[in-house]
Amino acid sequence: MNAKTYDRIATIVFYLIAILIIGILVGLISFILIRGLGHISFDFLTSHPQRIRAGGGIGPQIFNSFYLLVLTMLITVPLGIGGGIYMSEYAKRGWVTNMIRTTVEVLSSLPSIVVGLFGLLMLVNFFGFGFSIISGAIALTVFNLPLMVRITEQGLQSVSVQQREAGLALGLSKWKTITSIVIPEALPSMITGMVLAAGRVFGEAAALLFTAGMSTPPLDFTNWNPLAMNSPLNPFRPAETLAVHIWKINSEGLAPDAKQIAAGTSAVLVIVVLLFNLIARWFGKWIHRIMTAGK
Repeated sequence: MNAKTYDRIATIVFYLIAILIIGILVGLISFILIRGLGHISFDFLTSHPQRIRAGGGIGPQIFNSFYLLVLTMLITVPLGIGGGIYMSEYAKRGWVTNMIRTTVEVLSSLPSIVVGLFGLLMLVNFFGFGFSIISGAIALTVFNLPLMVRITEQGLQSVSVQQREAGLALGLSKWKTITSIVIPEALPSMITGMVLAAGRVFGEAAALLFTAGMSTPPLDFTNWNPLAMNSPLNPFRPAETLAVHIWKINSEGLAPDAKQIAAGTSAVLVIVVLLFNLIARWFGKWIHRIMTAGK
């Protein structure tokens, strides 16, 4: 066979692999949505759960998931972007830099259950945060931070050297070149890192079982004092997220309609993750277009 025949065969194989991956994804999402959409209603999305009776909803769990996401990203994004900028633009080659990269890679490969146990020992017990949202946010930061650092570093390194040299040749300082030229060009990659980190926050359960807890106290959504125990904004209260709720409702099996609740919660979780990904990518493209003057 000649080179063109090999090329056609390789092209067909790669197309088939792509179709297989898309088919698996579509099938999985369709299965979850078909099983759960029938159980979703306004009452289900806004009411409190019932542990031993039929009915109930996931209102507090939805709020907890988004609140935990916001707190985690407020910690992860500045540290991750800062670490990526340092590793890409300022760190000198040597054993210190290699050790940092090795540490980042080791942290990114840690099982979430190990991170959860670390959070239980250090955050919940040693520092006395207890089972709380802040404990969960810090624990999620531990294994989301390496992801943000690596993706930010790779995104910055993908920007051509000529663009950096052009900025310096125009008299810009190194920091001004990074903020005005390098970061805008690397923004799509950085947005991808943020989306991946946010997806892990939404879907994480193991680490949160040992840090954020498996229950939510009665919340008063009219009380926005972050120091009050019944306030939804209190970061030091326990918080059961959607992923933890799915695990708990299935493991307990006390509610007569536990399977329906789990199916509905799974469908809500999938829809939220899909919408968040689409909105985040659209927002990232919009910001990139503004920062690069529409080019």
